[in-house]
Amino acid sequence: MKAVLFHNHGGPEVLQYTDFPTPDPGAGEVLVQLKAAALNRLDLWVREGWPGIRIQYPHICGADGAGEVAAVGEGVRGWKEGDRVLINANLTCGECEYCIAGMDNQCRRWQLLGETTRGTYAECVVVPQENLLRVPEGFSLEAAAAAALVFQTAWHSLISRGGLRPAETVLIVGASGGVNTASIQIARLAGAEVIVVGSGAEKLALAE
Repeated sequence: MKAVLFHNHGGPEVLQYTDFPTPDPGAGEVLVQLKAAALNRLDLWVREGWPGIRIQYPHICGADGAGEVAAVGEGVRGWKEGDRVLINANLTCGECEYCIAGMDNQCRRWQLLGETTRGTYAECVVVPQENLLRVPEGFSLEAAAAAALVFQTAWHSLISRGGLRPAETVLIVGASGGVNTASIQIARLAGAEVIVVGSGAEKLALAE
């Protein structure tokens, strides 16, 4: 398969578009042929090098992606070749006390796809079957790929942690970032009054 990868940290010049072995899905895993992958600021930080980050070179960034099931590993249920899917980038053990309690974002073995594992800057990626969401026919895979991580972050902040309720007021500072764009939509759906601050008329018009 083709992939965008790097062998050492640095600026954009370290990225290489080259051939890389297509991974095989193991037990409980699914091989996804990516049709779209979104860029995230996390990718820049990983490429430049988090303090203390440990990755296996060559590394493939990318936490966001959507595509079609290309192959399934042993024991996979509910997924078949050709299914349209969105990837949840949060990789968890499903066994620790936090996962069992539904607080999988605090999993003791939590990892993020594309950060410490190889991600979606490639034609294919392998993920656990639990990390797939079905994308309805007619819904753009490009839109799906751009939504997952930012909407999860915004939902966790506003709903899971913030407990946002109808008629409450939300101030969102920064009108055009991915998380804030998602926050505007989630807050409106929750019935809140939304006030947005932006750095320019164009960004504020987009927020509307």
